[in-house]
Amino acid sequence: MHLIDTHCHLDFEVFDDCRQQVVEQAMQVGVRQFVVPSVTRARFQNVLQLANNFPNVYPALGLHPCFISEHQRSDIDVLQGLLSHSRVCALGEIGLDAREGMVAMDIQLALFDEQLLLARRFSKPVILHVVKAHDLVLSRLRRIRGQAGGVVHAFSGSEQQAREYAKLGFYLGMGGSLTYSRATKLQGLVQRLPLKWWVLETDAPDMPLQGFQGRPNTPSQVRRVAEKFSELSGVSLEEVAEQTNLNARQCFGVDHLL
Repeated sequence: MHLIDTHCHLDFEVFDDCRQQVVEQAMQVGVRQFVVPSVTRARFQNVLQLANNFPNVYPALGLHPCFISEHQRSDIDVLQGLLSHSRVCALGEIGLDAREGMVAMDIQLALFDEQLLLARRFSKPVILHVVKAHDLVLSRLRRIRGQAGGVVHAFSGSEQQAREYAKLGFYLGMGGSLTYSRATKLQGLVQRLPLKWWVLETDAPDMPLQGFQGRPNTPSQVRRVAEKFSELSGVSLEEVAEQTNLNARQCFGVDHLL
């Protein structure tokens, strides 16, 4: 069994005293590679250092919309200067969040567009954070064409939106939300949409699986996500692992994600 967690925040402080153990525990259940996106400029070097310490960690760099109050104008210049780093596999986590109380959408859009342009310039896939804004994100992706696809993290949109993302070269990120009994819409998408559109993720330490609420999520839980995916789709666990690995390799353009 060989699984890839395509979205986990191993750089977060909750893992400072147990990071090595968390990685080892994940590898024991077949999770061999980890894509770690950043959320602010302050975390860029943390994520890059993780990749130096763990050869199976692949960093992504980006400015998250939920942390706009921490971003500065110069952060885009710093990001641009680091995107040519040989280990950086994507630009992310970036996107739009339309929940009540979030920063004004025009400010989010300006930051999002700038980062999409960088992704196009550096031919990097993007890791998208999208909340209540799928149609708006899709319109920006169509407007700023040329970036190398990417992943819609924790996909929660409609079947039609999923199909539109797929047309643009994007994969759908699936994590712990799938395990909740109330997630009937999401479970239906897994049953109807092709396996070649999905990648697996945890968002660790966030988004715990059903039955694990109240404790930090970890990359080892990708195994349980894969098992739930297999149960719902009727595809063997081995095939789920094999195809989602292939999807991740194609998305991030990293042939040695094997």
